[in-house]
Parts: sequence; C-alpha cells; structure tokens
Amino acid sequence: MPCPALPDGFDFTDPDLLHHRVPLPEFAELRRAEPVRWIPQSGNVAGFRDEGYWAVTRHADVKYVSTHPEIFSSYLNTAIIRFNEHIQRDSIDAQRLILLNMDPPEHTRVRQIVQRGFTPRAIRGLEGRLRDRARAIVDGARAHDGPFDFVTSVACELPLQAIAELIGVPQDDRAKIFEWSNKMIAYDDPEYAITAEVGAVSAAEVISYAMNMAAERKRCPAHDIVSTLVAAEDEGNLNSDEFGFFVLMLAVAGNETTRNAITHGMHAFLTHPEQWELYKAERPSTAAEEIVRWATPVVAFQRTATQDTELGGKLIRKGERVGIFYASANHDPDVFERPDEFDVTRDPNPHLGFGGGGPHFCLGKSLAVLEIDLIFNALADAMPGLRLVDDPRRLRSAWINGVKELRVSAG
Repeated sequence: MPCPALPDGFDFTDPDLLHHRVPLPEFAELRRAEPVRWIPQSGNVAGFRDEGYWAVTRHADVKYVSTHPEIFSSYLNTAIIRFNEHIQRDSIDAQRLILLNMDPPEHTRVRQIVQRGFTPRAIRGLEGRLRDRARAIVDGARAHDGPFDFVTSVACELPLQAIAELIGVPQDDRAKIFEWSNKMIAYDDPEYAITAEVGAVSAAEVISYAMNMAAERKRCPAHDIVSTLVAAEDEGNLNSDEFGFFVLMLAVAGNETTRNAITHGMHAFLTHPEQWELYKAERPSTAAEEIVRWATPVVAFQRTATQDTELGGKLIRKGERVGIFYASANHDPDVFERPDEFDVTRDPNPHLGFGGGGPHFCLGKSLAVLEIDLIFNALADAMPGLRLVDDPRRLRSAWINGVKELRVSAG
C-alpha cells in the first residue's frame, strides 16, 4: 500500500488548519493509503509531553476504538486531543471529573444517573416549549433591517435556552453560560485573546454556578432535572461536585456543538440552494442527521491505549494516544454513497457525529436532533428567502469545527 502524500510535519490537530478548513482531502488520502498513521508532534505542542498520536480515519476503526474502552481509555489523558503547550499536568488530570473523560465502571455509574434527564419522555416534555422558543428566536432575527450574524442571532440561542429549560437555569442567566463556554473552548483563537487561565476561570465559574444551584435544590426541591439528580446522594444521585462537572460538560457538549451544527447546516443550505428548496417543500425528517454528518462539530476526540494492541495493521503501544477523527469517518466512501454531497434525504445515515457508539455515545442526541429540526422548520416558515452575505468566519481550534460569524440577510 503506497504511503499517503502528506506534507512533512502535517498535523490534523494544528489549530491553524481548522481555522481555514476541515482537511477532507488529507483524510481521504489517509483512508486510502494508511488509515492508521503516526502523527509526530515536536516539543509539547499538545500539552502531553509525548511524541505525537495515532490518527484513525476509517469509519470502522473509529467505531472499534469507541466501543472498546477497556483497550482505549478516555481517563488516562482525557478525550481532548490537544490542549496547549503551557498547560500543567494537574490541569489535565482535573478534567477526569467530567463524564466525557471517565471510563467504566465510574462512567457507567454517573451516566446512569444523568441520563434520567434525557429520556424520551423528558425530551418530549420540552418539545412544545422549544418549538415556541425557536419561532420566537427566528421572529427576532427577522426583525433585523439588514444583514445580521446568524450565529449570535439564531444558532446560539436555542441550544442555550434548551439547556436552561432542561436543568432549570433561569433564562436570564443564559448569556453567562454562553460567555463562559466560549471562553473555555476559545483559547486557541487569538481574536478572543483568551488565555488558558481565563478558560480555567470560566470553567470554575460554571462549576460554582451549578454547585450553588444543586445546593439550592437540595434545600428547596423543584420540578426540574436538577432536583431529580441531586435530591439524595445516598439513593444513587449526584453529589454537588459531580453535578457541577455535569453542567460544565453540558455548557460545551450541549451548547457549542449544536450551535455549530445549526450554523454549518444553514451555510450548507445556502450554498446548496436546491437542498434548501427541497427542505422547504418537503421537511424531510432525515435532515437533522445529515446536517450533523456534514458539520461534524467535533472533528476529533482521543483515547489512550491501555495495552499493546493492533489496529489497521499498526502496533499501538500501551500509553500512546489515539486520535479518532469523526470528520474523516463521516466522509468514508466505504460507508456513505457520495459522501462529499450534502443530501438532506440521505437514509440510512450511520454517521459518527454523535460519537462512534460505545459508552460515550452522545447523551443528548435526541435533544440535539429536536433542536435542529425545530430551528430549521421555523427558519423555513418565517425566513424562506434567507441568503448568504459573506463567507463564514471560522474558529481557530484544534478539534472543534466552529464558526464565529455567519453574515446573512432575510432576503
């Protein structure tokens, strides 16, 4: 098998790369020629004081890593594939308290508790209120006289309001969650001038806010998910610390990812006008899943090998990091017909935009799909003539396919 033609030093986690594009041609080259490839990193650019990581690019291999936590750990080095060269090891280790970075059996215990808030019944109970909120958000955006930023006026609002509805955060506080979550993930983008220290402070603010909420619900329970999750620790519920880190995860996983899926989805519709016309006419139920596949808001997470193992014909040594690239898996032609086409009627659509299965499959998938469906139905009803004004301004990040600004006009 010929070696892939990648430039020397090419690193899929280089934040300057995602600042401009998702490296789909390079992913295709690796899938073809070397689907598991060692990517060297010099110095301490990722914060792990090692020599690099394995890039896993095929759909089948990403699923295998995701579904074998006994071999590929989230706990050892966390699921975040790149921090920054100045981060201290104790700051990395502290993130093991987040569900995303746990392994079974502790992950199993915590997930069984928090998934009470994401049952089909719980999500159905939100649908009517979120539909009203989606319509109100779009009506507010339609009031703009000229071009406006789709990210701040539309895409960010429903995920924030959904989290607030789900866990009982007062809607007046949603701007705080938005600001804190932005600061936590924007440390690679110089426009925000956010240091890792500022991000850490923002994370502490989210945790403190959530812990105070948990303490208040213990004193005075309400009819919300917070009261359900923290009411009685000795009955298998979360303690205040665990709840704090759960909300921290929601602030990114439930906010940033859905916001970026909605933004990329709108951009895809406006650059594929035939798909926007089809959607407005037929409202296919398959659209949200295709939007997530196309966007793949989380380009990659990582695992760490707990033992020597073989994958894709390569020997991965115990302790080596393994990058699982969802963006590549979601364009694998062995799984998807015409993977580089945006097709809202695609069915089946076994994309990995919500993870590759296994214990870390996205807890909030049903909620995210609902939010995407509701906001695009509202947009199709109220702003059918929406048009693109300028190219999206992308986030500089090592692992998030983010958009900071998307200028549009109501028509």
